[in-house]
This record gives sequence, C-alpha cells and structure tokens, in this order.
Amino acid sequence: MTTTPLPANTPRDKPLGTLYLVPAPLDFGCDSQVKLDRALPAATLEVAAGLKHWICENAKSTRAYLKRIAETHPLCQPLQAMQLQELPHEVHKKGDHQGHFDARYLLQPAVQGENMGLVSEAGMPAIADPGSSVVRAAHDLGLPVVPLVGPVSLLLALAASGLSGQNFAFVGYLPSTPAERSQRIRELESLALKTGQTQLFIETPYRNQAMQQALLQTLQHNTRLATASGLTLDTAQCHSDVVKNWKHKPWALANTVPTVFALGR
Repeated sequence: MTTTPLPANTPRDKPLGTLYLVPAPLDFGCDSQVKLDRALPAATLEVAAGLKHWICENAKSTRAYLKRIAETHPLCQPLQAMQLQELPHEVHKKGDHQGHFDARYLLQPAVQGENMGLVSEAGMPAIADPGSSVVRAAHDLGLPVVPLVGPVSLLLALAASGLSGQNFAFVGYLPSTPAERSQRIRELESLALKTGQTQLFIETPYRNQAMQQALLQTLQHNTRLATASGLTLDTAQCHSDVVKNWKHKPWALANTVPTVFALGR
C-alpha cells in the first residue's frame, strides 16, 4: 500500500508530540528473560507505559514487551487498544540508513500532538537495528526526539572487551560463506592492527560456533579476540584473550544466545 508522506510544513493546531526511542531488554529469543527492573531504569519504563502510539519492528513482540512492562507499570490504556505500526519489510531486509525510505507518514500521530515510541526487538532502536529512518523523519518534521536510557549490547560488549574504546567501528554482519567470511576477517584484522581501531560485529546466534571457529582459524596468533554473550542475563559470559590462548581454553559459544564479537590489538 502506498501512503503519501506528510509534508514537513503540515498545519497543526496543538504542540507537536515527542518521539521517544525506547530500548528493549536484550533477551529477545533467549531461553530465559531478565527482570525488566534489572535492565531498564524506572524512568524509562514509566515513559514507555504512558505511550499508546508505537512504531516497531514486529507488533507481536512489541505487545509481549508491553505486557512485561504492565506487570510493574500500568499502561495508559489496555494493550488491545495500543496503536502499533510496523516498519515495512523492505526496511528490515535492505536497511533504512541510506535515506531511501521516507518514514514521515508513520509519525502522523506525533504531528497531531501525540507522543510516540520507537522500539526494536532488543536494545536501542536504530543502533544495529532498524529505526534510523524514523528518527531522521522526526527531525525533518521538527519533532522532539528523546532517547531513553537502556542497554546497548555493542557498548556493553566493548566495555568488557579490553580493546580500545576510544577508536572503534561496528561493521554489522560478516559474510556467511566461508571464503568470503575469512577474507572479511582478514580485512578487519588488518585495519584493527594498523590503526588500533576495535572492530565490532554480530552474527545470527545459530552461526556463533561457526563464526568462532572461523575467527580462530583466520586471525593471527597475537590478535585479541573478545566475545560477549547473553548480556544482562544471569548466564552472561564475556571473554577476551589473544588468539593463541583462545585455542587452549574451553570457551565454546552457544548457538542459542546473541553474541557480540570484537577484535583488535
């Protein structure tokens, strides 16, 4: 369905609403869930409970998140009455950071004065997740944008890595085919060793062990490799060592837990 975007100068009779960037716990798809008050501050949960208009990746998982919030913070209206808009499928598939998707039409409630929430399935929306197009559109429309406090897996993993937190880059997913993946690992290692820039990347959990094996087979012995799995969960594990030592330690990654990988010097 084609929807005409709202022009930036749309007339309005009342103050604009605010777009809140609402972080979600990092346990999406995990076997266990963390208590929300251990992963998110009360102020974030209070704001989220007061929102009735949402832009999300998936309506089903967002309703499940709101249901968890409602256990400690009463929602402003019944869950069934929440207005949830999903980002289009092509935004998930191709990404929305290149500026090709005009998300202004999703923000009509905010233009009309209603506060809105942007949420992804885990962590901070628009960080290693879709949502940047919505934030960009909000700025273009003159809407206030407020990021709320909550977990960001990339920064938690970086802090626990022992690698440079002054110069780093997130490079997304590496290729899934073995030859291309090994080539990309060598490229990232060369950049990291030459510049000191930590390289962060992620993988679909069911390929964690394949990624770990590829890294240990491809990286130089003195390159430092770090992993952070199941962050914020009771079973979270963070490991960091040079590759030659990794090969003698039983740090096998589970294929069921989200993991952030980092390499550098």
